[in-house]
Amino acid sequence: MALKMNAAELKAFLLLEFPQVADEFEITDLSTERLDVALHVQDKHLRPGGTVSGPSMFALADVAAYLHILALIGPKALAVTTNCGIDFMRKPSAGADLLCKNEVVKLGRSLAVCQSMIYSADQTQPVARANLTYAIPRDG
Repeated sequence: MALKMNAAELKAFLLLEFPQVADEFEITDLSTERLDVALHVQDKHLRPGGTVSGPSMFALADVAAYLHILALIGPKALAVTTNCGIDFMRKPSAGADLLCKNEVVKLGRSLAVCQSMIYSADQTQPVARANLTYAIPRDG
């Protein structure tokens, strides 16, 4: 399967549809098999105890899955998350960006299933793992 959107097109789409968060994320690698997205961690992403908040890590996994699906199906703004399970495995460093490596496990006509592994830039072991399901809008 060929990509229907490249990294520049995905960034432009994010800026158009979600300008409130577009500057927080950077696509670092894109292929049909995987999309890597970095979250540029800022003070607003931190929680007491010197770690990145769970909602920030969820947002990273969600954005990575969303953009990877769009790269494969084209710009469909109404693709929506229908399910997400996330395991927080290690404490990420407060001073390091996070990197999410997303894989589309199954891409069907109406649903897509993704797996995301999240790493702290200064650690080799994953800090979180998420499984996400997206509903894909029908054409027409």
